[in-house]
Amino acid sequence: MLVTSQGQTLYTFVPDNRTQVTCVGSCATVWPPLSLPSGQTPVAAGGVSAALLGSDPNPGGGNVVTYAKWPLYTFTSDTAAGAATGQALNLSGGLWYVIAPSGAVITKKA
Repeated sequence: MLVTSQGQTLYTFVPDNRTQVTCVGSCATVWPPLSLPSGQTPVAAGGVSAALLGSDPNPGGGNVVTYAKWPLYTFTSDTAAGAATGQALNLSGGLWYVIAPSGAVITKKA
């Protein structure tokens, strides 16, 4: 599964439907989007494909990193590197899943 450079698990949000960031407001407080600083581009490492990385506008301001067109989020309840307590949760208006380096969304529970 994809993680940040600090080892935080990255999630997709089914309502985004690979088209736009829909987790905003109180949702984004629990599921912070992976923000991309202005003028920066995301960097791939390990088995991550640079060709699948991108970014989308965040309605809350700035940009959010995307992978295979899915906006990426972290989960505030994941308190340790590698934790994936948000996997397959139906919370904040939809389902949350981790994503594989291939770009496939993983829907099985941990």
